[in-house]
Amino acid sequence: MREDTTWLLPFIIVMLIGYFAWTTWLGRRGAVHSGSMKGFALAKGKISPAIVGLSFGTSYASANLFLGVPGWAYTYGLSTLWYTIGCFGVTWLGLLLFTKTFWRYGQKNGGSLTLPQWLGNRYKSKTLQVLVALLVLFNIYYIVGQNVGLATMFETVIGIPYMWGIAIGVGITIVYVSLGGAFAQIVSDGVQGLAMALVSILLFVSLLWTIGGGWNVFGTLHTELRAIDPALVAPLSTGGPFYSGFAILSIQWLLFSFVLLPHLMNKVLTVEKEEDLRTFTLTAGVSLFVLSVFSVFAGLAARVILPGLASADSAIPAYILEAFPVVIVALMVMGLISAILSTTDSLYLGITNSIGNDLFKVLAVPVLYKNKNLTEQELDGKVLKASKVSLIFIGLVSLYMSFSRPESLALLTNFGTSAIISGIVAPIGLGYFWKHANKSGAIASVLSGAGCYMFLTSSGTVEHVFQAMFFSSALGFVSMISVSLLAEAAKKREKTAQQAV
Repeated sequence: MREDTTWLLPFIIVMLIGYFAWTTWLGRRGAVHSGSMKGFALAKGKISPAIVGLSFGTSYASANLFLGVPGWAYTYGLSTLWYTIGCFGVTWLGLLLFTKTFWRYGQKNGGSLTLPQWLGNRYKSKTLQVLVALLVLFNIYYIVGQNVGLATMFETVIGIPYMWGIAIGVGITIVYVSLGGAFAQIVSDGVQGLAMALVSILLFVSLLWTIGGGWNVFGTLHTELRAIDPALVAPLSTGGPFYSGFAILSIQWLLFSFVLLPHLMNKVLTVEKEEDLRTFTLTAGVSLFVLSVFSVFAGLAARVILPGLASADSAIPAYILEAFPVVIVALMVMGLISAILSTTDSLYLGITNSIGNDLFKVLAVPVLYKNKNLTEQELDGKVLKASKVSLIFIGLVSLYMSFSRPESLALLTNFGTSAIISGIVAPIGLGYFWKHANKSGAIASVLSGAGCYMFLTSSGTVEHVFQAMFFSSALGFVSMISVSLLAEAAKKREKTAQQAV
């Protein structure tokens, strides 16, 4: 740690206390809108579409883009830019293609609160709704990735033990999400997004004095990286995620499909009016660009000025300590903490909403309250309570799972998301454009896509997470098309047989 960081810990402690007070206040404000399951899950119409769009970008960014991907840049060099460029361009293209139709379908049948319910309503299948809700639980790995990122930040910058860093992040997030639901989560994400944008820009600008070279700063950075290892400036990397053209194509497919993840598509359902979708997608695109493009360059610069770090994921915290005065370091650390917590709260909310709305309501309520004749309001109250109780349970599970530090934060966060995408991309995509899509095909796609992904990764048949997701998604499409056509043909034969009788 630098000699002039005596006041860094007190600064950050004071700001953390202020942050906790602010988010708790937001939680109490949000409690007004969280008395029903709809208010807790979406806070629909209560928040400006611009803030919702900014929240989309901040929920997307996470510890992966601010710590994990710069860690890749530190290790593999310029080939990491394939991921960074895709995070903005390819992801935003996916958002533009999916948003309007997803929103329109979400308004039918009384409205959808979650992605599993959206699919259940689209295909008129409670079975599909439950299966996708179970798949959403894979986001626990994404939460663990955020916990690890936060703990790494605390440990590297101010020396707080790894375990304490995890406990602090889990504790803060659970408190304000349980109090204020979607309102607290989206508003806090919107404000945090501004802090994250400032951090991104500062990281980028700092290359002027850490690397030097003036207007030729990129040329200087390229020269310095080449001097360390020519492989760092190659378009492909050996032994990393970017080792071939097909590997990069698989990553772009992941980033295109990333918008379909439950904690992101729920933002679309929060928008009240269709005409507000334009504002939402524009704000989301701007925030995606600022939050995804700039920080990776600091990871590259860290390889030049801080060679030999024990953990590549600590490249950004270590770089900040080297590049900025102590007061700015404290402010930037809070910005990076915002990047982590802004995704964590979305993930917690998405998982717990699915547990309450898609699992408890569909599976448990018919058994537990079979003869109780509950009113709609009583039923809603019980589902809401189940969601909030599950929030504590998921928080404790993620805490336990975070105790073992992973080798790569970026790979951990993408493991769970790839499992979900493998199962849902075909039912959602074909559900938009293909008139023959039906529930039999959708169920087959979820089971085959997610099942194939789990087999390929657990057995080691395909070690590359992104390629496993690509193959599994392809199988999901094939399964859905073939089973949908077979089910449709069977239905026609049955109808013809009945008419003949």
